Parts: sequence; structure tokens; C-alpha cells
Amino acid sequence: MKKYNIAIVDDHKLFREGMKLLLSNVEIVENIYEACNGLEFLHLLEKESVDIVLMDIEMPEMGGVEATRIAITKDPNLKIIALSMYGEEMYYYQMLEAGAKGFLLKDSGMQNVLEAINTVCDGSSYFSEELLFNILQNLRTNKKIEQIAGDLSERELEILYYVCKGFSNQEIADELCISKRTVDKHRGNLLSKTQSKNTASLVVFAIKNKLIEI
Repeated sequence: MKKYNIAIVDDHKLFREGMKLLLSNVEIVENIYEACNGLEFLHLLEKESVDIVLMDIEMPEMGGVEATRIAITKDPNLKIIALSMYGEEMYYYQMLEAGAKGFLLKDSGMQNVLEAINTVCDGSSYFSEELLFNILQNLRTNKKIEQIAGDLSERELEILYYVCKGFSNQEIADELCISKRTVDKHRGNLLSKTQSKNTASLVVFAIKNKLIEI
């Protein structure tokens, strides 16, 4: 089993110590490093090998956006997961552009943390379910929706909304009073039109095309 070196970058010591305690009992974790801001993290990278980073966004001296941009330049294989709080949506697009592979709410449970780590290590993007829900709510009501590449229909956007709430295709069908086969078709169209591989990719598409008003 492959094990990973993880860095926790956050200016709150109590949060770092709590996360470190939880991760110390995880089988896939080899070493855990800490940094109180982006600058300290960059110094850490010069001395230690790091695979995965849990990166706070707002920190003194150097925040997560700049630290991510510099770190990815130094090591393109670095997997950075942004630690987000409600109200920090203004930074999502910047973090994606900097090279972040996922977003995790700071009040997420341990199961979500492990899911995020495993997902980015597999080469995919990760967004917590709550974050997907909030972003897609904004997407659903955005006045620029007609500009979306691929010309998504209102029904496709509606299904996208429920997909990101965690509904299965059958649950979406029941909710909208349509057949599961119809949902399957619309979901396939969503992935095809946006050239996305999964739900997280759809959100990345929405952010990169600035369809979310924040």
C-alpha cells in the first residue's frame, strides 16, 4: 500500500494539531508536517518531500493562493486540497488557477478528508458535497447561464443541481417525476457537452467559465 507525506498548512495551531492527531491513525499516511502560513510551507518544501497538502486559503504573511501557485511551479505533481470556509467563494477560481486539485470544508468529517485525499491521489478533483451544493445553487440562479458552453438546457441544469446534492439517478427521477432512463440520458449529455469526467469536473467547468456569481 502506497503511503503519503502530508502537510497541514493553517495559521490556527489548534486546527493543525487536531487534524494531525486524526491523520496519525490513518494507514495511508507516512509523515505529517505542519506550517502556519504559505511562506513557512515553502521553506518546508525545500527540506521535506510532500505528496499532499491541506492548504488554508487566508493566512498571514502568505496566503494559500500564492503559496499554491509557487509550490506547483516547484513541484507540478504536488496535490493541494484547499481548506475552505463558508464565505470564501471569492478564492475558489483563484485556487483552481493556482493549481489546487480540490476543496474541503474545514468542518468536514474525517471520512470526507480521507475521500478527498484518495480522490486527488487518483488524479481527480475533489469538492465536498456541501460545497458542490452551494456552488450549484449559485449556478442554477445565475443570469449568465445562457452563455454556458454547450448550451445546457434548463432540465440539464436542474438535473445537475440534484446530482451535486448527492442524489442518485433514480432519486432524481423520483424527485422530478420522470423516468430514470431520461435522467441517464441528460446526465450523459451534461458530461458530453462540458467535456467533464465527473461531478467535480462539472463544477470546475462552471468556475473556470465564471458562471458563478460570488
